[in-house]
Amino acid sequence: MAGLIIKPRSRIFHGHDWVYSSEIKKTFGSPEPGQVVSLKDYKDRPLGSAIYNPHSQIVARRFSRRKQKLDVDFFFKRIERAIKCRKADPTIDIALSRLVWSESDGLPGLIIDRYEDHLVIQTLTLGMDLRINVITEALNELCNPKSIIARNDSPIRSAEGLNLENRTIKGTPPDKLQIEYFNIPFSINLLSGQKTGLYLDQLKNYLLVGKLANNKKVLDCFTNQGGFALSCLLSGAKEVTGIDISETAIKSAQENASNINNNNSNWIKGNVFDLLKSFDAEKHTYDMIILDPPSFTKNKKSILDAMRGYKEIHLRSLKLLDPGGILTTFSCSHHVSSKIFLDMIRDAATDAKKSLRVVEQYTQRSDHPISLGIPESSYLKGYTLEVVASW
Repeated sequence: MAGLIIKPRSRIFHGHDWVYSSEIKKTFGSPEPGQVVSLKDYKDRPLGSAIYNPHSQIVARRFSRRKQKLDVDFFFKRIERAIKCRKADPTIDIALSRLVWSESDGLPGLIIDRYEDHLVIQTLTLGMDLRINVITEALNELCNPKSIIARNDSPIRSAEGLNLENRTIKGTPPDKLQIEYFNIPFSINLLSGQKTGLYLDQLKNYLLVGKLANNKKVLDCFTNQGGFALSCLLSGAKEVTGIDISETAIKSAQENASNINNNNSNWIKGNVFDLLKSFDAEKHTYDMIILDPPSFTKNKKSILDAMRGYKEIHLRSLKLLDPGGILTTFSCSHHVSSKIFLDMIRDAATDAKKSLRVVEQYTQRSDHPISLGIPESSYLKGYTLEVVASW
C-alpha cells in the first residue's frame, strides 16, 4: 500500500486525525488522489489508514488506526455503529437527526442526515465522493430510505477540488416535507434548504430557549425558518418578531407560523445590523432578543473582522433590553472560541453600560458529537444572559 511518512511533532501524534502538506516527510508508492494510504511515523511504525488528496491543504485524513479498506462492509459497520449511538441517546429523535458526523464518526467528510424516511448526504472529501455509490449501497441495506439526496453544494468541496452539485440518488423526494419537532412545525425543501434542509444542531436549543419566552416580547434575529421564534410562540410569548435578510427564509417562517394557534408574530425581511440601529433610534424595547447569525468567519485570519460584526449586533441588542431582559446568542464558528466569544459580549456590555449574568449555556445537539482529538468538531456555542439592574 502506498503511503506517507509523517514528520515528528505533527498534530497526528497529539490525537488529531489530519495531516497537512507541511507535516509530510516522505511519500512512497505513488498514491493516487482519493486512494487509501498507509501512514507511518519517522521510525517506520504504522499510524493507520487515511484517505489521500494532494490537491487539498489537508493531504491525509485518518479513518482507522490499522490497515483498512474502504469497501461496503466497512461503510456498513461504521454507519451502523453511528446509528446505534444515536438510538442509545434519549435526547435524539432518530427520525430527525444527523446519523453520521464526519470525523467524529470515523468517516472523514461524510455527513448523513435523516428526515423521517428520507436521507440527505454530503460527501465533502474526495475519498468519500469517489465512494458515494458504495455508501449508498450500505445505506439502502441499513435504512431502506424512500429517497437519498446528495446535497453537495457546500463550498468546502472546492477546497478538495470537487464540483458543487445537488442531485437525487434514489427515489423521488417530496417538494416540501412537512414535519414537527415537539410541536414546532417545519416545511423543508431537502434539495435547496439551508444546510441539508434544517439546522439539526439547534433543535434541542430551540426548546430550551423557547421555555424562557413565556409572556415576553421577543425579537429573533437571523430567524431563518423561524425555529427559535416558533418555539417562543408555542411557549406563550406575548409577541414575536423574526428578522432575516432572505426573502425565502421569511416566507418559510411565515408558512411555518401559520400552523401555530398562538400566531402573534411579525416577520421582517431586512438587514439585522440596519434594523437594530433603527430600532435603537426609535427607542424600541424587548423582553428577549435572540441572535443566531451565520458564521462571520471561515478562517483564523478573519476573526478580528468577525468579532467587530459580532460586537456591533450585541451592543445594539443590549441597548434594546431593560433590566431583567434576556439576550440569547450563538456563534457557529469553531474559530471563535468560547473565551473569545464571551470576551466580546463583555466588551459590548461595557460599551452599552449594562451588567450581565449568565443564565444558561448551549452547544450542538449530541447527534453532532464532539471528538476531543479534533477541536474542529466543536463549533456551536451559545449563552443566555440576563441584564441585571445596576448595583
